[in-house]
Amino acid sequence: MNFPFYIARRYLFAKKSQTAVNVLSVVAVVGVAVGTMALVIVLSVFNGFEKLILSLFNAFNPDMEVRLVEGKTFNINDFPVDEIRSLPGVLYLGEIYEETALITYRDQQHIITLRGVDENYTHITGLDTMLREGSFELYTGDSRNLILGQGVALMLNAGIHDYLNPFNIYVPRRGRTIGILPAQAFNASSNYAAGIFAVQPEFDMEYVIAPISLLRFLTQHEDRVTSVMISAEPGANLRQLQREIARVAGDDFVVRNRFQQEEFLYKVMRTEKWAIFFILSFIMVIAAFNITGSLTMLVLEKRKDIRILWSMGCTMKRIKRIFLFEGLMIGIGGAVAGIVLGAAIAWIQVQYGIIGIQAEGTFIIDAYPVAINLYDFVLVFFTVSLIGFAASIPPVQKIKSFLHNNE
Repeated sequence: MNFPFYIARRYLFAKKSQTAVNVLSVVAVVGVAVGTMALVIVLSVFNGFEKLILSLFNAFNPDMEVRLVEGKTFNINDFPVDEIRSLPGVLYLGEIYEETALITYRDQQHIITLRGVDENYTHITGLDTMLREGSFELYTGDSRNLILGQGVALMLNAGIHDYLNPFNIYVPRRGRTIGILPAQAFNASSNYAAGIFAVQPEFDMEYVIAPISLLRFLTQHEDRVTSVMISAEPGANLRQLQREIARVAGDDFVVRNRFQQEEFLYKVMRTEKWAIFFILSFIMVIAAFNITGSLTMLVLEKRKDIRILWSMGCTMKRIKRIFLFEGLMIGIGGAVAGIVLGAAIAWIQVQYGIIGIQAEGTFIIDAYPVAINLYDFVLVFFTVSLIGFAASIPPVQKIKSFLHNNE
């Protein structure tokens, strides 16, 4: 067995002559454990919120989206639809046509983004699983239906299946200027709502889903689309599929995956998570001063043992290594205990949702979401161990001076 490690282990578990040294050792381990537990819990909660938010966005966004590099709309007949459909890994392909519109209901009005979709939309996204009222029915017989965002419905004070009061949608006619009769500058349509969805406020306040045929009728542009949405087969290599789609689509188009469609949101969430991690790590540095104090007291208590080892021919390097191992064991012991406690609390929250969200308003969840990530545990363990090792260096470097000052 390694000699310095053997002595360090004996010092860690042996009873000290000074009670204060025992107390400081326990305080050091507890301090590291509590800090580590806090790191694990906070990172797990951030993972939970990230997973929840992304699942909501994923219900609205597809695996891949193809848009023009420059320009807004393009003719779907000029797009290699069949070639992309035949690519390995492509499951569904759908056409999207978006246009800004004015929607009115009774005496209320609101500016919206009207998104026209085809029959593959529910296979590509999960929006039909996010309905709060009604059903995702784009057609009732020959009538075209609307699926309202919850925020749009609230702004209009509207509900579904109100057949006495239809929704009126107005889209500017291209190439027309407003004259004596402003109504002549708009194409209009009257439709009813079949459902209301709720994803998150940014989408709910802006979007209304409609059949793509309605958009083409209002804009008087046949076969036009603003984007093509693609869903991938389960287990497909998304990076490779993205490159293949980009190759087939050509240089005039850009292919964006889920991350790139909401790139700013992803970056904000990651930045917040790592900011909290570094703040808590700094608190861990402060807690690690207990290790410095504990080792300093232990060195003072073991001066006699150090002299004996020195006189027996033990090098100062090996003596210092004894106390470095001591500090490292305190750090690792606290890190392991904190990780176990943090993982246990996170697991309990996942299973039972004990800690609820105490705030006013309606939320889609009742308790704080938690997601356990093994990578976070490894990162926390090495971070805390490194901090414990660094906290052990100052008292170890002064061992020789302690001996000389007390001869």
